[in-house]
Amino acid sequence: MTGPSDTSGPFDKLVGDAQAEFDRAESKPLREAWLGLDLPAIRIDLAGRLRAAGIDEAEIETRHLLTHVLAPASLAQALADPALVSWQTVAHLADLTWERLKRKPLSQVLGNQPFWTLDLIVTGDVLTPRADTETLVDAVLDARKDAVLDVLDLGTGSGAILLALLSERPGWRGVGVDVSPAALAIARHNAAACGLEARTGFVEGRWSAGLAEASFDIVVSNPPYIVSDVMASLDPEVRDFEPALALDGGADGLDAYRDILADLPRILRTGGLFACEIGYDQGEAVSALARGAGLDGVRVLADLAGQDRVVIGYNS
Repeated sequence: MTGPSDTSGPFDKLVGDAQAEFDRAESKPLREAWLGLDLPAIRIDLAGRLRAAGIDEAEIETRHLLTHVLAPASLAQALADPALVSWQTVAHLADLTWERLKRKPLSQVLGNQPFWTLDLIVTGDVLTPRADTETLVDAVLDARKDAVLDVLDLGTGSGAILLALLSERPGWRGVGVDVSPAALAIARHNAAACGLEARTGFVEGRWSAGLAEASFDIVVSNPPYIVSDVMASLDPEVRDFEPALALDGGADGLDAYRDILADLPRILRTGGLFACEIGYDQGEAVSALARGAGLDGVRVLADLAGQDRVVIGYNS
């Protein structure tokens, strides 16, 4: 027999569940602030909050966040038709914005990052691929146009460099090495998502130590190169959310280059190409290490901002 208090139906339960979810959401302050606001007003408020949090590209990031939650509708369509913006959409936007306001990188908030022509999965287990690193990809593609080559990517992280190279050269094969099993899981996922799984392999290990007798035509790397004493002064997005293992280059920022170049004569074939990313002030030091490892034709290449970004050389 039903008692007098058992009068709620399915709709009442739905409303109750929605209210409970609203109340326990960490982003509740944002959800409350945006109640009753239309999309243009939310857009203005969101950008203002990002600016207040010290995020320089607040307007650009606002557009990225809105585009993400509104998909498959475009921002223009949603601005023209308020019916495309549900309370669930606003709640999702509030959740993502709340994470970004903590200075969590936008790539980790959204879960992906464009690099080269690819869209890569990104988590806190890997560095976010940066546009500056495309300088390395450009340099390798410009230097080697052979139809069939073997490529090694040391410290592959998300797989960004290796996958970008293979995406442009259908006959190339590649191996990515990383000491982090979590990073390798991301790299494998990205290789499969990019349709490059058949031409890639991944190995857990510290630089080239676990590669036995393998050798390669191209060796690339974006190793950790930040001076240890500088780590604490990095932007919160990097310092607090990206793996220190992939950032900290030791007392002078050159530890990884020494380790990589010491074994390079063993793994780089005669005539092979070596290319690595560097910090803006490390061109001379890394070039000297490369020459010390027996490389010829060593030179430093600048990125689009004019900063030294890549050291390249050949095993002749």
